[in-house]
Amino acid sequence: MNTYSAKPQDVERKWLLIDAEDLVLGRLASIVSMRLRGKHKPMYTPHIDCGDHVVIINAEKVKLTGNNKRSDKQYYWHTGYPGGIKSRSAEQVLSGQHPERVVIKAVERMISRNPLGRQQMTKLHVYAGSEHPHEAQKPEVLDVAAMNPKNKR
Repeated sequence: MNTYSAKPQDVERKWLLIDAEDLVLGRLASIVSMRLRGKHKPMYTPHIDCGDHVVIINAEKVKLTGNNKRSDKQYYWHTGYPGGIKSRSAEQVLSGQHPERVVIKAVERMISRNPLGRQQMTKLHVYAGSEHPHEAQKPEVLDVAAMNPKNKR
C-alpha cells in the first residue's frame, strides 16, 4: 500500500469565519494555525498548502489570561540602529490603531517560518471590528467557544 500524498490541484479550500470576542488568544491562535496548515483534514500533506481561508472578526475583543498579561506582555522590534530596541505592551497594541496585529502575531508564531508558512499566512484575514469584506465567499461559522469551555473567558 502506498502513502497518499496530496497534489496542489486536489486541495479544496473552505472559508471559515471566527468571532474572537471573549476568546483566549493562545487557544484561538492554536486552532487557527491548525486550520491554516490543513492539519484537520485527512488529506494533510506537510509540504503542500492544504489549509482553509480563515476570517477573524472582533480581534480587538480577544482576552489574554494570566496575571496582568495584557499589560506585562511586550512586543519587541529593532529599528536597525545601535540601541534601537523598541517595545510596546499588548494593552497598547490592543487599544491602538491596529488591534488585529496581536492576533496576527500570535498565529504567525505558530506557523513555520519558511516560504510555505508565508503562503499559509496569506489565507488569514483579521479584522478589528465585526465587519469584513468576505461575504461573497460565504464563510462557514466556526464556533471556537463551543469546542472547549476553556476557550472563552
